[in-house]
Amino acid sequence: MFESILVYGLVASAILLLISLGFSITFGLSGIANLSYGGIYLSAGYLTWYLINVLQFPLFAAALTSVTLMAILGALIYRILIIRVRGNIMNEVVVTFALGLATMELFRFLGFGGYGFSLPSVASGGIRILGQAIGFQRLLIIGVAILVALLLWYFTRRTKTGLALLGMAQDEYTALSLGIDSDWSATYSCAIGAAITALAAVLIFPLGVIAIDEGYKVLIRMMAVTVLGGLESTKGLVLACIILGYFQVTVSNLASPRWTEAVFLGAILFVLAFRPSGLIGQSKELEERV
Repeated sequence: MFESILVYGLVASAILLLISLGFSITFGLSGIANLSYGGIYLSAGYLTWYLINVLQFPLFAAALTSVTLMAILGALIYRILIIRVRGNIMNEVVVTFALGLATMELFRFLGFGGYGFSLPSVASGGIRILGQAIGFQRLLIIGVAILVALLLWYFTRRTKTGLALLGMAQDEYTALSLGIDSDWSATYSCAIGAAITALAAVLIFPLGVIAIDEGYKVLIRMMAVTVLGGLESTKGLVLACIILGYFQVTVSNLASPRWTEAVFLGAILFVLAFRPSGLIGQSKELEERV
């Protein structure tokens, strides 16, 4: 059992990292709490399925098209909706959360559900690690999650565009004085976040079926990771993914898979009650802000 937890805990941690990076990079670069990513995740899955099964796109072309279109959608969400409430975090949360829920429930209303909706694996076959059978699709998810995290770090620390976006997030007025457009910076960050979320959908959905509830699960898990790790901490995000990933697999093995969602909800409640800034967050504690 220990070997199983060790191997599959790493897979679960990589999945959490991949689904959380989109929200994290958007908030980190623009300060926007975009909670519509559950709907974007689901939209990317169904769009990829439609392109493959109805329009007969090859898998790679369908995946690339979905990621591109979701990036455009993320940019449009900011330019059409978020820009109107920009600066009021509560309104940003309400607008994007409502949009995500409306998208997911629209798919339910249109009859998108059941075992008929699934995506083919990007990498078939598998190997054994520590005596545990693990598919190449899961190994691919681990590799892509690490690669995306490293690329985002490089983008925000070593490129002029990334540094400009980061500067806008850290001090908007100074960045404006240097000629950096805050609205276009936020547009780029929303597009990048949506693209990463779509990439996560394309890689993760082949492990199961495309179901409406997966959008809600992604939203809950994304929130749990970011709350536990701290909204502005990359190190905290990675640490939270590892903790929750291994805890999820441990609970699933020792108790039941039905209890795994309680892990994420419990993490949110625990952190908000005892450490609102997260594990490595730099936000002030509640008593300091009052």
